[in-house]
Order: sequence, then C-alpha cells, then structure tokens
Amino acid sequence: MADGQEIKRGRKFDQVLDGARTVFLRDGFEGASVDDIAREAGVSKATLYSYFPDKRLLFMEVAKCECARQADEAMEVLDLTAAPETVLRGAAERIVAFISSEFGQRVFRICVAEGDRFPQLGPQFYCSGPQLVRDRLARYLRLATDRGQLRIDDIELAAEQFAELCKAGIHDRMIYGIGEAGTPADARRTIDGAVEMFMARYGVK
Repeated sequence: MADGQEIKRGRKFDQVLDGARTVFLRDGFEGASVDDIAREAGVSKATLYSYFPDKRLLFMEVAKCECARQADEAMEVLDLTAAPETVLRGAAERIVAFISSEFGQRVFRICVAEGDRFPQLGPQFYCSGPQLVRDRLARYLRLATDRGQLRIDDIELAAEQFAELCKAGIHDRMIYGIGEAGTPADARRTIDGAVEMFMARYGVK
C-alpha cells in the first residue's frame, strides 16, 4: 500500500474483521470508531492497528469480504435451472440492493477519494466486488446459452451490460445526491427495465 501502510495477517485477523463488519454495518464508516471496533472484536487498539494501520483499509477489507459473501449467498439462493427472467430478476434484486445501500455507496466513495493515497484499493475491491458479480453472471449466462434459453455471442460483454442496466436511474443519482433515489419504486423500475431490455436483446423467441 501507499505510504508504507499494508494489511498484515495474524492469529486474530478474522476476529478483528468480524468485529469491524458488525460495527461498520451498524454505524457506517464515519460513525464507526476504532474504539468501538476493537471492543466489538475483543482485541486491544494496538492489536487492531497491527493488522490495519488505517481505518479505510479495514473498511475496504470488510467490503471485499461482504461482497464475496453476498455473491456466494445469491448463487446458493437462486435456482439456476429456472427461466432466465426469474434468475436475472433475482440477480438484479441483489445488485440493486447493494448499490442502493449506504454501505455500497460508501465503498464507492472511498475507492474514489482514496485512490491516490491507496492506489491498490480500487483494483482490489473491483476484483472482489464488481468483477466477482460479473464473473458469476457470466457463468450463469453461459449455462443458459448452452441450454438454448438465451442467444449470446459475447458472454463477458453481456454480463457487463446486465450489471450496468441494474445501476440505471439509481447509482449516479444516489452518489451525486440528486433528488430521491433508492426507493422501492426506483428499485422495481430499474429491475423491470434491466430484465426486459436484456431479454429483448438476448432472449430466444
């Protein structure tokens, strides 16, 4: 990491991470104090700092793990043998829920704000967040195409397109604070539009 700061792993690493996840999800980034995280994790502040010398590094590690956990849970819950409309709607619901959350917005803002000071934050989060989602989508799209349920030539591009469709009308408005966004009505509108447009392009008639 920049400025000589890096994450070190040790015996209580997972313990610190679990405590931080609880506090960050409860209090947000700004509201979470190092004292609260150390207390929740059952470690001293010195131990916490020995693993994570900067709160932003700890937050990004939690974010990476949380994205991976949500992606794994989504794959377990979704019935990949169902009709494409059903599978894609379930995937869209999870994508929209994450980008609409305070946690998801904070991750994005920190990646942008701290990109110069911690240049590895963005690439590391992308690989365990957006890239992971696109990889899982591509895996399903390939299965559906092989079964004749979809007609897709460029699987990777189609996965990117669907992920971006799930952000339409929500992500930028929330990031820039323009009007109301992230309401249930916004989510339904975006999810419906994403599935309908994707199926109009790649569905088998």
